[in-house]
Amino acid sequence: MSDQQFASDNYSGICPEAWDAMARANQGHERAYGDDQWTTRAADHFRELFATDCEVFFAFNGTAANSLALSSLCQSYHSVICSDIAHIETDECGAPEFFSNGSKLLLARTEQGKLTPAAIREVALKRKDIHYPKPRVVSLTQATEVGTVYQPDELRAISDTCRDLGLHLHMDGARFANACAHLGISPAELSWKTGVDVLCFGGTKNGMAVGEAILFFNRQLATDFEYRCKQSGQLASKMRFLSAPWVGLLESGAWLKYAAHANHCASLLAELIQDVPGVELMFPVQANGVFVSLPPPALEALKSRGWVFYTFIGVGGARFMCSWDTREARVRQLAADIRAAVSAAS
Repeated sequence: MSDQQFASDNYSGICPEAWDAMARANQGHERAYGDDQWTTRAADHFRELFATDCEVFFAFNGTAANSLALSSLCQSYHSVICSDIAHIETDECGAPEFFSNGSKLLLARTEQGKLTPAAIREVALKRKDIHYPKPRVVSLTQATEVGTVYQPDELRAISDTCRDLGLHLHMDGARFANACAHLGISPAELSWKTGVDVLCFGGTKNGMAVGEAILFFNRQLATDFEYRCKQSGQLASKMRFLSAPWVGLLESGAWLKYAAHANHCASLLAELIQDVPGVELMFPVQANGVFVSLPPPALEALKSRGWVFYTFIGVGGARFMCSWDTREARVRQLAADIRAAVSAAS
């Protein structure tokens, strides 16, 4: 598969800034296990970007980042309130439960992929007896699994609810950069300033080969977290190759530039197909994903033309993800083929 596809932003390669930083880190010897200049620089860049003295850790992927972060917030008898479509529920193979030694995920209703204070209260207050796993954390995804973005006031309302109920707030930020780009506000305003305790900041979907950053804004919650990383196999011996790409992305501003580009390409695709009869956008296009309902024959026609995309969101639903390196010409080609496929199916 050589040409660009839209099934996942994980299909993309490594951006030049991350690649160059890895090459620069590959000069001579460095201390191992994170005691190197690159890991220190990356952590300092995060503290500067978020304008706060947060604790910073690095993991290989989002599953590990989310699961270890949640396990640091929970005991085994606790529970985590999350969306019924949350990645930690549908796509992490029970890892959050495994790493927390059994903390249960409690599913809440969403509105366009977003949790609401009312839905959180409904789950948290459903039962308060000793026979029920005690709610301890709310986990939300920014941008959401359906491409919508929480506004700062929505985050503040959720964090106020969490404080009222004695819950911690975790943010799965696999596409956090896309949310920042969409809203045009600082990372701080979308995280700790709205009450987020822990953020898992995604790099893999924003131009890196591997790597997520785990930021503890509430530093007390990070106690012994380095031991969790080591025990779970997430402490890289040559950590500089996990952290150096972050230096490349953060020092250049590429993290935001590429997120904005991916968002732009998604908006362009939506604009090009929104007038096609039989095509319906399933959710607002706010990040780098386009969720669209198409006639089933049109979906098959697109696949026969060589397009690769996911259809896990119901009959006729398709997801098209744009990446840091998506070419506008390829977006226009996809839009033209969607138009032709729908026309042939009608």
